[in-house]
Amino acid sequence: MFKKLFNKSNDTSELQVYAPLTGKLVAIEEVPDPVFGEKMMGEGAAIIPTDGKVVAPVNGEIISVAPTKHAIGIKAEDGSEILLHIGLETVALKGEGFTVHVSEGDKVSVGDHLLDVDLNYIKEHAKDIITPIVFTDSGNSGKSYTKGQVEACKAGETIIYNVK
Repeated sequence: MFKKLFNKSNDTSELQVYAPLTGKLVAIEEVPDPVFGEKMMGEGAAIIPTDGKVVAPVNGEIISVAPTKHAIGIKAEDGSEILLHIGLETVALKGEGFTVHVSEGDKVSVGDHLLDVDLNYIKEHAKDIITPIVFTDSGNSGKSYTKGQVEACKAGETIIYNVK
């Protein structure tokens, strides 16, 4: 049901990327960290979460889970590589405040439960709760990326990006 869509009129495929968290969708440039805000890691957006449940934004495979549980990499069915980086400077928390429900190699579908985040703990112990969602392969993929025009997003339901 949530697989990539095919536009038969011009034979190009489009990947729809859903919100991995419920909250406010903002431009990647609003992330107060130059690695993300200046797109050094790639094209993307960010969510200021209001709920700590993190879900799969695409159908694909888990390609990395940080030992500190603060970041998950997913390879989508179209080959796009997506990094979910929960908060800023959260690597220093050494896994505290995070409960991971997936492992490298797991196949996931849109909306599958990946991770739980204790938002209050992160707010108290990390620099920021803002969560970058980055296409780490965007610099050399030849794809186009269109950010959704929504502000409020719901995990697993709101489309936040289209990739062609």
